[in-house]
Order: sequence, then C-alpha cells, then structure tokens
Amino acid sequence: MQVSAPNDIKIYNLSAGKSLPEWLSERRRRSLVKRDIDLQRRIELIQDFTMPGVSHRIKVSRDGQYILATGTYQPRVRCYDVSQLSLKFERCMNSQVIQFDLLNDDYTKMIFMHDDRYIEFHNKGGSHYQCRIPCFGRDMAYHYPSCDLYIVGVSNEIYRLNLELGRFMAPLKTNSRATNCCQINPEHQFLTIGTEDGTVEVWDPRSRNREGLLDTNLSADGHHEITAVKYRDGLNLALGTSTGKVLVYDIRNQRPYVTKDHEYGEPIKSLEFNHDQDYVLSADSKIMKIWQRQTRTDDNPRLFLHQGKLFTYIQPETDINSLCTYPNSGLLFFATEAPNMLVYYIPELGPAPRWCGFLDNLTEELEEDQQPTVYEDYKFVTVQDLESLGLSHLIGTNLLRAYMHGFFIDIRLYHRAKAIIEPFAFNEYRKQRINQQLDKERESRAFKKNELPSVNRQLAERIMTKKSEVESVKKKNPLGDDRFKKMFTDTDFQIDEENEDYKRLHPVISKYEQHDREERAAASQQKTFLEEFTQVDDHEIESSSSSKEESESDSDSDGKHRGNTPDGRKDNNSRRNKAPAMYELQSDPKVTSLNLGNVKSKKESKMSLGQRVMLEEPANVEQHISSGGTKQMTFMLQKSRNFLKNQEQQRQHRKERKKLRRSAADILPKEKKKSTGGFRRTRRK
Repeated sequence: MQVSAPNDIKIYNLSAGKSLPEWLSERRRRSLVKRDIDLQRRIELIQDFTMPGVSHRIKVSRDGQYILATGTYQPRVRCYDVSQLSLKFERCMNSQVIQFDLLNDDYTKMIFMHDDRYIEFHNKGGSHYQCRIPCFGRDMAYHYPSCDLYIVGVSNEIYRLNLELGRFMAPLKTNSRATNCCQINPEHQFLTIGTEDGTVEVWDPRSRNREGLLDTNLSADGHHEITAVKYRDGLNLALGTSTGKVLVYDIRNQRPYVTKDHEYGEPIKSLEFNHDQDYVLSADSKIMKIWQRQTRTDDNPRLFLHQGKLFTYIQPETDINSLCTYPNSGLLFFATEAPNMLVYYIPELGPAPRWCGFLDNLTEELEEDQQPTVYEDYKFVTVQDLESLGLSHLIGTNLLRAYMHGFFIDIRLYHRAKAIIEPFAFNEYRKQRINQQLDKERESRAFKKNELPSVNRQLAERIMTKKSEVESVKKKNPLGDDRFKKMFTDTDFQIDEENEDYKRLHPVISKYEQHDREERAAASQQKTFLEEFTQVDDHEIESSSSSKEESESDSDSDGKHRGNTPDGRKDNNSRRNKAPAMYELQSDPKVTSLNLGNVKSKKESKMSLGQRVMLEEPANVEQHISSGGTKQMTFMLQKSRNFLKNQEQQRQHRKERKKLRRSAADILPKEKKKSTGGFRRTRRK
C-alpha cells in the first residue's frame, strides 16, 4: 500500500505493489506468493481486479453488491462480487464496448454499446439479443417511466429504442452536427444532451420537445465541445469540455457560477459528485481533481463563495479512461490504459464500505507507524545549543516548541542569535563558499584528454580531438555540460556502433572513424621508426651515384623516357621525388625499443635477471648521492647449501651409474661385411 498526501490529504493506493501474470497457473501463483515477501505484503482488495490489456469502463450496481468493468483484449465484461471479494463471472464479446448500463439493481439486465454500431442486451445467463443502430454511438441513457433507450452519436438525431415494444421510435433532432454525451435527471426526468458545437440541449421525454438551449461558448474563451454531463440534484449541472475545463451551472442561469481548469488541455472524461462533503470529482486522461463546489466564509457560515478551491488530486502513472465512485464512501475506482484497475481510498471523503471495513484499521496502523516530520522553517536545537546561544531563558515560552529531547526554534531567531554570538562566522562561511565555487570552476576548465568516460568513449575522444585541433574556435565542452552529462554516464545512452541500423544511417562516420584509426596507427608506427633510424642526406646519395647517372644519361639520349621534358631534358625534380628515401640505423649499437625477433645468445638466455642487469651499460642509470655518504650495497642472490649438496650428490650418482652400465655390443648381432664387387684378385704361385 502506498500512502501519499497531496495538499495534506492522505490518499491510500490499494493497487500498488507487484502483480502476477494472468497466464500463470494457480499452483505457480501460490509458489511465487510463498517465496516473494513483497507479494505477501501487498493488499489485494478484490481478487483478480485486472484486465488482460486495457480497462475502459467501471460501474457499481445500485444495490452496491456488484462491480462491473469492461476492457480488452479480447473485449469482455467482468463482474465482481464484493461479498466474496472475487470475480463472479466473465463474458467475452466480439467487439469493443463503448458504453454500458445496468437496467436492474443487479447484473441480471445489462445493455452494451459496441463500436461496430451494435447494441447488445444481456440477461442473467448471458447474451440475449443484439440490434444495429443507424450511426456510431457515443453514449446512451435509459428512461425508466417510458422504457425508452436514448442513443446519441455521430448524428444530429437522438435515437429512441423502446424496450417494451422492441422497436425504434421517432428520433429527436438537434441543432448540432453530432452529440457526445447524455444524462437523464432522476428528479425531473429531463434529458440533457452535450454536443460537439459546445451547446447543451434539454429535452422533455414526455412531450419530446426541446425545453432549453445553453451555449457554453459565450462563457468561455474559444470554441470547445461538451464531453461530460453530470447532475448533482435537480438544479446543479456540471459540464466537462474538450479544453479541460469544468463548468458548474444552475439551470436557471445562463452563466456558470464555478469554472475549474485542469490546466492540461485534455478533454474531461468523467464527472462525479460527493454529496456529503459537497465536492466535485473531475477526471481527464492525466489527473483527477477533487475540489469544493462551494466555500463557506469565516465571518458568515451561511454565506457561500463559489471559488472551486482544490481539495486534493490523484495523478496515476497511466492515462485515465473513466472514474467511478462507490456510493457514500471514500473508495474510488479508475479504468486506465493498463491491465490493473486502480483502487484508491480517501478517508476524508467518507468511510470505507461495509464489505471492506478493515481498511479503516489498516489506515490507523499506518498513522501510528508514521515518521516524525521535520519542518524547514524551524531548527531543532538541544538544551546545550540553547545555552551556547544564550537563549536558555526562552525555555517555557511560546518561542520554543518542546519536541523529543530538544526544542523547535524559529530559523530566523536562530540565525539572529548565531550572528550575535559569532559575528565573523558569516564572513568565513562566505569565503569558504566562494573558494569552493572557484575550485569547481578550475576543475571544469582543467579537463584532461586522457580522462575519458566509460560510456561512449569513442564519441568523447572524437569530440576532444576536434576541440584540440581547432583551439581558436571557442566551443563548449559537452562532457562537462549538465545537459549532456547522462550521455557519458548512463549506460542507457550507449551507442552501439556495430548495429546495422547505425552503420546504415552513418556510413560516412564509420568510414571516417576507420580512416582516422588507420592514420593514428601509421603515425605512431612512423614515430617509433624515426626514433631508431635517421634519414640519409640526398647529396650523399647523389654524389655516390653520380657516375652511374652520367652513364645512364648518355645511353638515354633519345629522350623517350617517362621523366623527360618536351625539349628532351631530364626532369630532375621528378627523379628526386620518385627516388626512395634512405635511412640508416642510429649510432647506438643497442637499440632496445626495436623488436628484432628477440634474438639472444644461448648463454645470455640462461643468465638470471641480476646478471643481465649487470651486463647492461650504466649509461641511463642515475646515481643519487645522499648526505650520509657514498656507500653502495649490492645484494647477490646465491644458491643455498642444501641445493649445492643435492646437486653434487646427483652428479656423483650419475658417474656411478655410468661406470656400472654394461655395454650392449655383445647382445646385438654383428653386421656382415658387404662385398665390394668387381674381380677377385688371385695370388700367383
């Protein structure tokens, strides 16, 4: 349960908290409720008081026993039994419901107006009959004495459907091109129609004549439509306009005595009256406001001032479709553009209904656990603080309000006493604040290029690179601007440069970034190369190859070479430009930064780190001589005695094994000598 107090009026949101998906099984729901503490603590006034997608209308039966709601998708109506605090039945339909009404005190007879020009009648068992109407309907009202159903919509006619005879009667023609809403006053039974032209027409169902015409555009600025009509009694009429204004009229007068502006410019969708407190409840798609129809004066309680003073308001997170109040209570129902139908309880409007009387106990418990309030116009001080300020003599006076272990004192009196006790405290505080502001400005100016944000790092690097290249143009740094701060701190603004949509929308930027990265890599490689090599002078190259060029010039006298000019002479500039640049290694024989494949001698690779350091020349080593002397200490890492002893034992063991080893020459078969071929030499006798 969420508790809010706009305008110091407590409002309890009974629909706040976690909700479970409708498609979960009952077993799965029970297991989730057992494991989740938030689901256990939530208050579910009516079980499954939701719609699959969006809720459109909510109404309470006249006996107060049932709550009916329509929504989508699929279009449906749900009936909730308040005695069981659960769903009684659900009926699905073929098209969306624009408006519905209850003919009986309960749910046994209902009428539904659909958006496909059909009127559907339901009884206790389900759908009973449906008929088509001549135009698209917007609202309807049932006249009990004559059993006529009045239908208004996109037409200048008001259609009458007699439910006793079961046929359409002669329509009533209005002076407007279309009508938006209608209502029948329960006291004098007059039919009131709100039109698109901003006029209100009053018809008598008995004579079927127009008894009055009210043009609301005369009392308002600009043209508007009438979108909501609601009677408080036989004389007071409230009208909602398409510009977000509520006009309250006495039907005997042509001008409204109260005008309330919602200041959102949205059409008024619902109007309700609270008869006990004399409040008006008006709702548009953004907000629901509760305001006083009449305000009593302090001097004369019998005198009323018509000011429309705001009492409180409710602003849900989703758009409001309709408002419904439970009779004689402070319980409110909202149909919104969300699956959950919102339920609010305002104790100041009235008590909780009998079927949910436990709400009063819950609100009392919340009031007992509320946190203490600290006021901004007062300063909390202890007795020691009063003694240090020299205000201990004020204890017991009306200047101090005792609270807990101290007192509340007026903040102005506190600052005045503080200034008398410490006259230079304000100057020191002022200097401290100025220094803090200057430090912040210095930090914002001294922005380092290497301090790039973690979010959109490449974008920040690109921006800072452009700024460093063009220093003369004064550009504001977006990284230090509060307007663009979230772009480099919030991960929701991270740019996915690998996305296909980004590459398709920014092909030039992608190619530019790739070219820029290649240029930076080439520049870094060129810088490393120039640190190790020096370029050979062109004069040395020309002097070394002068003889060769002379011989080539003699042989190329025909002038048909590519670098020759039209008059047959050689273009030396073109030859020099096309000649490759020659570089030589620097004089330092040891180039440590150049990677030559990490070629090392076998002996050097077996050396320890300390031995390799000793071989290095101490040219780059700086020696710092302290005032204590010029002594140097070198730590040589030596092998332990046990290690040397074990190494010697292993060497002796290998020698003994070598002596005791027998040769395998006698075991292996001897190889036969192969014949060399040729003639055999015989010995002469």
